[in-house]
Amino acid sequence: MTKLGMNLFVWTTDMEEDMSDTLSFLKSSGFDFVEIPINEPNTNRANLAKWERIGQQLRALDLGVQTCTICGPEYSLISPDDTIRRAGIEYLKHVVDCSAAVGSSILMGPIFAGFKAFTGKPATQQEWDWSVEAMREVAQHAQTQGVTLAIEYLNRFEIYLLTCADELVRYVEAVDHPNCRAAFDTFHANMEEKSISKAIQTVAPYLVHVQISENDRSTPGSGHINFTEVFDALADAGYTGPIAIEAFGLNPPSLAAATHIFRPMFESPERLAVEGLDFIKQSLSLRVGA
Repeated sequence: MTKLGMNLFVWTTDMEEDMSDTLSFLKSSGFDFVEIPINEPNTNRANLAKWERIGQQLRALDLGVQTCTICGPEYSLISPDDTIRRAGIEYLKHVVDCSAAVGSSILMGPIFAGFKAFTGKPATQQEWDWSVEAMREVAQHAQTQGVTLAIEYLNRFEIYLLTCADELVRYVEAVDHPNCRAAFDTFHANMEEKSISKAIQTVAPYLVHVQISENDRSTPGSGHINFTEVFDALADAGYTGPIAIEAFGLNPPSLAAATHIFRPMFESPERLAVEGLDFIKQSLSLRVGA
């Protein structure tokens, strides 16, 4: 049965604060797992103990976990500076270690390049090769930790190496490692794909994670994304893997600035989570009886 989760971005970006009440709320609301952001320097090895404690907390709640991250410009795998590329590899290996410590078997995100680090030109073959080579090394490390990398393409305003399903599949096949697979985010697909159903069909052979995100980053089902097409395509592809809600609000302020959220998009994170979960459950029940 498909597991349903909630990304914690509407509450936090770093898990430094006590999230006990939120985690308990999500469990009691019917979520199977949470998607936790990991964004900390790779020099902070001691923080593995923190992730182990969070993992114990989640297990006590019988709440599953997956993780996500991004690479800032200082960790870009396509930087012309080889010291930055090496820093990116080591950062991602550290995030893999943190993911394993918290109990996550999937680490997802646009980890193939620097977030919002642009050259003003299309990606070059050299940048592609740098990223593929680096990702293969990270995937090899992830395999030793029991973690699968779920690569997420973004829209053209946030990244420029991978921005559509065709490019993502070509990238996964180039990395050619069983621990490097694909994620699919409806927000980015809504912007970049001519057909969401065809995009899902394209990534389906490698798809291990889906994020349901509305066109304005608010409650799924309240905007204009054609989720009938999305869930029909997932059902046609036989996808039964995890599905998580991703949304963004005015808090945390740093994330609101990064995602360009300047007005309230929903009444509260809690209401968004409950209504979004109900929408996904209803959508799935019409197709696969989940």
